[in-house]
Amino acid sequence: MTKTWSILRLVMAALILAAVLAEFRNAISTDPAEGSSTATILVNFFSYFTIESNLFALAALVTGAVWALTQKTREPVWIAVLFAAATTFMAITGIVYNLLLRGLALATTPWANEVLHLIGPVFLVVDLLFAPPRRGLPWRAVAAVIAFPIVWVVYTLIRGELVVSPLTGDGWWYPYPFLNPHMQDGYLVVSFYVVGIAAAFTLVAWGVVAIGRRRDVPEPVAVG
Repeated sequence: MTKTWSILRLVMAALILAAVLAEFRNAISTDPAEGSSTATILVNFFSYFTIESNLFALAALVTGAVWALTQKTREPVWIAVLFAAATTFMAITGIVYNLLLRGLALATTPWANEVLHLIGPVFLVVDLLFAPPRRGLPWRAVAAVIAFPIVWVVYTLIRGELVVSPLTGDGWWYPYPFLNPHMQDGYLVVSFYVVGIAAAFTLVAWGVVAIGRRRDVPEPVAVG
């Protein structure tokens, strides 16, 4: 079963990589508006949490599969933390996109959009629930998981006012409308979204770690 699941992880990783590359190709084909640049387009692309969460998933799936196929011992703690982070981020990506963002913008590559926002997140959740048990994590791993989204929000809100939008030429750029104070009547409304998303990240991260702890099977102790 471990070998079969590892192959499934590699297939999913290849699909995620193909989807990211498809969207990347679309991004760099954009002609930047006056005052912006191709460099801004590139940085903007990797500033989307969707892209970052899928890169986390790609790293976790490949690393976990390779470890399972080449090592006879359980995966180290850092791989378990990587999986916990990837699963949390992908679950939030799927929830936020499908509840708040679906239909707001035309997908440039529909199949890639579905992989990044639906198929990938569902696979990571299924992996958490049904893959061969991985090493359980201490509760403090929740803090490690939510540290990245906190840094991302701070980065996004600071950078947003310093970037000229490549699409519109506006003197700001935010990856998502709920973080854009120009679309939400100021930072007060944005702060409510941030608090809600932070609570969601914490809750999902807690759930991911809790499920991992419940499914953990201690490594046998050698006798003799």
